[in-house]
Amino acid sequence: MTGMQMIDQTHAIDLLSWVDSANSAQTDFPIQNLPYGRFRLMNEQHWRIGVAIGDQVLDLRATGLIDFDEINTLLAFDKAARVALRAAISAGLSQGSDKHALWSTHIYSQAELELGLPCDTRDYTDFYIGIHHARATGAMFRPENPLLPNYKFVPIGYHGRASTLVASNTLIKRPSGQTKTPNQDIPNLGPCKRLDFELEMGVIIGQSNPLGQPVSIEQAEDKIFGLTLFNDWSARDIQAWEYQPLGPFLGKSFASTVSPWMVTMEALAPFRQAYFRPEGDPQPLPYLDSDFNRKAGALDVDLQVYIQTAKMKEAGLEPESLSRSNFAQAAYWTIAQLVAHHTVNGCSLSTGDLFGTGTLSGPVPEQAGSLLELSKSGKQAIQLANGETRSFLEDGDRITFKGSCQRPGYRRIGFGHCTGQVIG
Repeated sequence: MTGMQMIDQTHAIDLLSWVDSANSAQTDFPIQNLPYGRFRLMNEQHWRIGVAIGDQVLDLRATGLIDFDEINTLLAFDKAARVALRAAISAGLSQGSDKHALWSTHIYSQAELELGLPCDTRDYTDFYIGIHHARATGAMFRPENPLLPNYKFVPIGYHGRASTLVASNTLIKRPSGQTKTPNQDIPNLGPCKRLDFELEMGVIIGQSNPLGQPVSIEQAEDKIFGLTLFNDWSARDIQAWEYQPLGPFLGKSFASTVSPWMVTMEALAPFRQAYFRPEGDPQPLPYLDSDFNRKAGALDVDLQVYIQTAKMKEAGLEPESLSRSNFAQAAYWTIAQLVAHHTVNGCSLSTGDLFGTGTLSGPVPEQAGSLLELSKSGKQAIQLANGETRSFLEDGDRITFKGSCQRPGYRRIGFGHCTGQVIG
């Protein structure tokens, strides 16, 4: 069935791997996950296609299952081919597999590798589907009307800049731009003073659609390859001055961090939930509605934000939790609705295109996915356990996102880490 994500033998809770670390209850990458990404050995120039398994990475081409090195070729597989490849990888990595001896010579420790952006991205669109974030930030600027009239009818988004997508662990240089405070007559140019993170997920497009041919919501999920973690760093003071009337520009285009592993839609099949609108809200227009989307359009992904300041690192202190939320609880729109809306005007999507979801804040203040919300726009500094405070990010701060899915009867799977450190 188009759009349906099937649960099969690759999801079995008792399935074990000959890679011992994949059988640990703590791993993000059990054999039930098998996310894809790109890696290279130290001093190596070209990227290889990898599959994360426990704390290891399998060189996929070396297994003989594919004969190419361009990961976007894999992203463009149709659903049947993706499912067949996943089944073959799972069988080869399973305990007792006859591939054990051969494949064990093509597996590497993640700690010894360079992990890059998971795919080649031509275009990047950032959406605004986190309704609790939209309400909280809207109330700061429009207390009488936090949500604009179109919010519950249109998945709001803007076109970002793919050239500044960066891999996890890339240093984030503090941006400069124009800012203007209320008591200034003219703006000034200088470093951002209100640097922020945004807790998002990235949606990776698989198969493209031709220009002029919309993707129906029934077909939309077949166009999605998988999900990543995504930090859309934001310069709040630059953004506040520039965003009217056309929206985000330099306050957003300096860097956005993407985690290295794409968790496939097939791996996420057990963690789907019903999608529904709160009572009294308008229902989606017909092109944004389907039986499957209502029954299983939402995804149960637990999301966490951690901070490690320079002082914490010097003192040997572990990163401290700042916030925790959930994709399904935070999102007003589903990923299928994003694809259907993005293409309804005939817009062509390319293999590897990335959608940011927008900030995924939970319904209560401590579940906020940005410092803008957590610090009440800088008016209420956050107290850290070591005595430091934060309203916005300071140089040396290291932000890490984590994500995972769990449900009784299935193995927990995770997304790895999405990390960036601010430098001056």
